[in-house]
Amino acid sequence: MIREKFEALAPVMDERMMRLWVAAEAQALGPGGTAIVARATGIGRARIRSGMHDLEELSTNPPVERPSQQRIRRPGGGRKRLTETDPTILDDLESLVEPLTRGDPESPLRWTCKSTRNLATELVQKGHQVGATKIGYLLWDLGYRLHANAKTLEGQQHPDRDAQFEHINEQAEAFLTRHAPVISVDTKKKELVGDFKNGGREWQPIGEPVRVGVHDFPTDALGKAVPYGVYDLGRNEGWVSVGMSHDTAALAVESIRRWWRMMGEKAYPKSKELLVTADAGGSNGYRSRLWKVELQDFANQTGLSVTVCHFPPGTSKWNKIEHRLFSAISQNWRGRPLVSHQVVVDLIGATRTSTGLHVRAGLDVGRYEKGIKVTDAKMHNLAIQRANFHGEWNYRISPQGR
Repeated sequence: MIREKFEALAPVMDERMMRLWVAAEAQALGPGGTAIVARATGIGRARIRSGMHDLEELSTNPPVERPSQQRIRRPGGGRKRLTETDPTILDDLESLVEPLTRGDPESPLRWTCKSTRNLATELVQKGHQVGATKIGYLLWDLGYRLHANAKTLEGQQHPDRDAQFEHINEQAEAFLTRHAPVISVDTKKKELVGDFKNGGREWQPIGEPVRVGVHDFPTDALGKAVPYGVYDLGRNEGWVSVGMSHDTAALAVESIRRWWRMMGEKAYPKSKELLVTADAGGSNGYRSRLWKVELQDFANQTGLSVTVCHFPPGTSKWNKIEHRLFSAISQNWRGRPLVSHQVVVDLIGATRTSTGLHVRAGLDVGRYEKGIKVTDAKMHNLAIQRANFHGEWNYRISPQGR
């Protein structure tokens, strides 16, 4: 706001009026105002303090003559701007800030922190006389601001990304219309179990925070929790199996099996089909052979025809379970150390939302080994039917022997 006002008034203010104006703005801001105004306008702190002195004199000795008749700095007076006395400094500064596009890719600052102090040091070595504070003003004038990394890049999008989204929506609507179950599945982030800091804050008595360890060393953990979730889109319900070993396709399908036994079978007693929406990778990825073999066993045991639709690569955040179930779990256990597997189960099971989400959870003590190989012969025996549209993403596994 100060910078906008300054840029609007600067063309019509003489040197003295400008000095008085910035001084008045700094005084109005209170403590720290001088630094804020100096940063916003590029006017040195000494000039601002001089303006404050002038304001003090004006308050004690109001001028008899009009301001336009008072003497101000003569034309051309005062120190010249650094960019006038050193016209190449801006180009050299930009070449350091953006060495990939504007300067030498082997710049010594290419792999170091581009702080104003480091930039000033490099410019001095190039023959410029400048300090770190002035570098900040020059960067501001060049249109640079301090920014953190912004998570916006999703990578190269698959050309059939939108078409696959539409296919998933069509399948889900058709299943829900038939009152058949539609579930979204995925693994939540693995958690260390023990007295470790958990992100977020929780209400506690003043001065009595929950005490946790200073360091989060995996060797100090009591184990790890591997929460695999199943979210029922039609009923706004969730099941989470808390594994204790590895995130494998066997754990994934066992979690679906437990959901069906604990919740799904009672909610859909007449259903003979199930739609599963899953990510493209991980334990339930479309390339995983073990995922398909385990689903075949599940279909054989339950008599369900299992239709699977995978989200396109790089679009896992669109999976319903992420923002319908996992986000609610993270909110519920924020600020609470996960001191045991049972605490993890209890916190997940206590998750509720204003939209009516109901969650159940259970501990899975099974051992799921990684690196299990599935032979071509076993894949050939699967009762799998691939869809005409991206059969690698969309397929149905029918029960055998029924």
